Amino acid sequence: MLLGIGTTNAHAAPSVRQMRFGDSTRIGRPFAKDPSAVWFGGRYLMYYSVPAFADKRGDNAWGIGIAQSKNLVDWEKVAEISPGAPYEAKGLCAPNAIVLKGRVHLFYQTYGNGPKDAICHAVSNDGIHFERNASNPVFRPHGDWNCGRAIDAEIIPFGKKLMLYCATRDPEFKVQMLLAASAPLDSDFGAASWTQAVDAPILKPELPWERKCIEAPAVVRHGKKLFMFYAGGYNNEPQQIGCAESTDGLTWKRISQEPILPNGKPGEWNSSESGHPGILQAPDGSTYLLYQGNNDKGKTWYLSMVKIVWRQGRPVIKP
Repeated sequence: MLLGIGTTNAHAAPSVRQMRFGDSTRIGRPFAKDPSAVWFGGRYLMYYSVPAFADKRGDNAWGIGIAQSKNLVDWEKVAEISPGAPYEAKGLCAPNAIVLKGRVHLFYQTYGNGPKDAICHAVSNDGIHFERNASNPVFRPHGDWNCGRAIDAEIIPFGKKLMLYCATRDPEFKVQMLLAASAPLDSDFGAASWTQAVDAPILKPELPWERKCIEAPAVVRHGKKLFMFYAGGYNNEPQQIGCAESTDGLTWKRISQEPILPNGKPGEWNSSESGHPGILQAPDGSTYLLYQGNNDKGKTWYLSMVKIVWRQGRPVIKP
């Protein structure tokens, strides 16, 4: 059963029409993580992570689900992307979608390879069927400050470049932090196109609520600035969402010492976490923040969203 909740069902019963999506096709209970969505082909397409099948059938590895919607509340699953290359044998997940020159580009990570996980790229004419980049994986970091891993890709055009933000860990594999790379906008975004921007993290955990993890960057432009929503804390610690701003795409300053979107209160659907943000810009110019949450320490995972409004040049969550 797929859950695209706009009214009520057995797992959740919002009192207002609020997006609450969970995909139970693989393990028999709602489980969808790492949302990214675009407007393409006259509807919204959302890409998200789904776990390995509970009964070990088919490609028993993590994959990417695809759902569509016309109203941002009711979602219907329409496809999946399963491992299709040797480097994805253990799984693929954490998709980030962007529309460039009339095609959907999907950046995602390999799964289950520890420090060897890396960023991959694929492209689609219809948003459903993707052709993988022949040079995959296309990016992993260098430098003695990190372990060589790259996950949680986020892509945004900036000047004549396509900026890539992603997460890595320290050499001891304990602290998660963010890094940046770029490729020419007119390139094929293959492995030879990417240049690591700086030989250091651009954002790392410093605040108590961030614990030892900053991951899942989600970036939007407003005026002359870039704003990055990010997840602080590992899953269910709880993970919460913060925000930082930048004028050059490399130097980031937090806009608050507290989360912009915290986890819910005890008993609420997201009391265990509000995490892994994604940015959606609608055709009418509205900005939405997608995120994942649960209230049972990760036995289930739902996807939801809130609207972002801008006050004095900074983002605010609309109640």
